[in-house]
Amino acid sequence: MKQHDDGTLKYSSLGIIWLWLIVFALLPFCLVALASFASHDDAHLLSFPLTLANYAELNNSVYLRIFKQSFYIAGTCTMICLLLGYPFAYIIARIRSRYKSFLTLLIVIPFWTSSLIRTYSMITMLKPKGIISSILMWLGIIDKPLPLLFTDTSVMIGLVYNLLPFMVLPLLTNIERLDHRLVDAARDLGANRFTTFRRVILPLTMPGIISGCILVFLPAMTIFYIPDLLGGSKSILLGNLIQNQFLVAQNWPLGSAISVVFTLILAIMILIYWRTMGKKDHREFL
Repeated sequence: MKQHDDGTLKYSSLGIIWLWLIVFALLPFCLVALASFASHDDAHLLSFPLTLANYAELNNSVYLRIFKQSFYIAGTCTMICLLLGYPFAYIIARIRSRYKSFLTLLIVIPFWTSSLIRTYSMITMLKPKGIISSILMWLGIIDKPLPLLFTDTSVMIGLVYNLLPFMVLPLLTNIERLDHRLVDAARDLGANRFTTFRRVILPLTMPGIISGCILVFLPAMTIFYIPDLLGGSKSILLGNLIQNQFLVAQNWPLGSAISVVFTLILAIMILIYWRTMGKKDHREFL
């Protein structure tokens, strides 16, 4: 009787999860995909006949440049988060004292505040008379304020600042499950620190690295308010382009086409990685 109740609860929970995903994930994407084939009409958001003109319009030097710039900034942001987050996550995972909980709390604290509010706070840091320029001028390092705000550099700083926890948390979880007996065995066999890291630690923590990179790369491509606030009109990324097509230009078919292309690119990237993983890595990735 108890097994029957457990089975019913299990399938009921799975059914609710699948229903949620179908209604709030699959169905909206299907509607966006269908809207991407509609015709643009100034009098209506969507109109017939169905056409491929929206996808053909993406083969434009302006849109291709925005795609290229978005991938470059998102990729650079992901690499910076990985270089900063991996040592931090590794150090926290190896700490055996009471400070481990405190350092983990420091990672979670930014989630207590809206990322929009935190982005506004970056303006006070990066503006010409902001905190960074004032401190550097007071120390005599620079003679005039740094032009940080409304540049790609400020956008990169804002993205790294907001997305770094999304890299650290999956890495921390993965590194904590690392079997350190393998590390000890590698050192007993004569491997130095670098070889041990390259041949043992890095492959075993690769699922956490990939998970963190995906969690950082995706929002870095689509967050539109950070380029708006920190980059101004000089920085237009893919998220800004989609937002402008939906809310400013009122060209829903083109905005839907851009969204579908971006989703397919990310799906292909995840599928390529999935095909190169083993079954054990599949379970760790999930």
